[in-house]
Amino acid sequence: MNNLNRKEFLGVGALTFFSLLTPEITFGMPQDVGKKIGIIGLDTSHSVAFAKAINADPAKYKGYYVAMAYPYGSKTIASSFERIPKYIEEIKTYGVEIAESIQDLLTKVDAVMLETNDGRLHLAQAEEVLKAKKIVFIDKPLAASYKDAAAIFDLAKKYDVPFFSSSSLRYITGMAEVLSGKYGKVLGADVYSPASLESSHPDFFWYGIHGVEILFTAMGIGCKTISRTHTADADTIVGVWEDGRIGTVRGTRKGKAEFGGTIFCEKGAVKLGEFVGYNPLLDQIVNFFDTRKVPFDPRETLEICAFIQAADVSKVRNGQAVELKSITQ
Repeated sequence: MNNLNRKEFLGVGALTFFSLLTPEITFGMPQDVGKKIGIIGLDTSHSVAFAKAINADPAKYKGYYVAMAYPYGSKTIASSFERIPKYIEEIKTYGVEIAESIQDLLTKVDAVMLETNDGRLHLAQAEEVLKAKKIVFIDKPLAASYKDAAAIFDLAKKYDVPFFSSSSLRYITGMAEVLSGKYGKVLGADVYSPASLESSHPDFFWYGIHGVEILFTAMGIGCKTISRTHTADADTIVGVWEDGRIGTVRGTRKGKAEFGGTIFCEKGAVKLGEFVGYNPLLDQIVNFFDTRKVPFDPRETLEICAFIQAADVSKVRNGQAVELKSITQ
């Protein structure tokens, strides 16, 4: 990312940014909400894991089941596209039909999980889904740039169709109690996750987004500036919120890959537990399909993208603090 410059990071204007992100986004409710899920992208293990869990017990997931999948998917990232033939065969064992195209899939399902591992493809794929008026969950990363992420929000408003995007780490053990207010107001957070890199994506868009999602789940919106320290084996990103709170993300590339952190609250420091798998996220996804209500403040998703893009700017500037408004203006 040595050729980054400010212009590359400019998305929509500040007024557009804040008008997009009202705390509650309302959409038209169709008269008939169906139960067939279509998956786009078989280049990630998430697709197979989700289909396996849901189709094993549709009753547990409000009667939803994965009916169809379109395999592609990255065609340029080897670690992704090399999985596709295997995952096609595996997902078929769970009763999933393989679609010839996204348009073919959209004519036969009621809701969509956009799972493509390559975030650069999400804008174009999401546009097809939203234009077809299909409610959609978009797996991490929402996009591979702030500009594309903001464009997806624009499309959702244009077509009046809800979506949400999240890492499964939003539901890490212990977070629900923090968010319930059991420990009082969140005063700060130090979190960590693996942060392997992929040259096609700004660094933390690829895997470190898990740690950033944990941070924003605890801290909420309002990050003002970030600074990043980078080495070959690890990163530390320090964010300062508008109210003076500090949150940090440590991204690791050496040693055992683990997720966790400490959330500093008025009544004590809360240590987060282990990653417990995909079921908590799947519960939220099917509830979203049923209610059409985003399960958390959607402004967090776009600010996460701005935070990650600002982290790459700080990296290029050798750790200099970067204001998030320089990304969103």
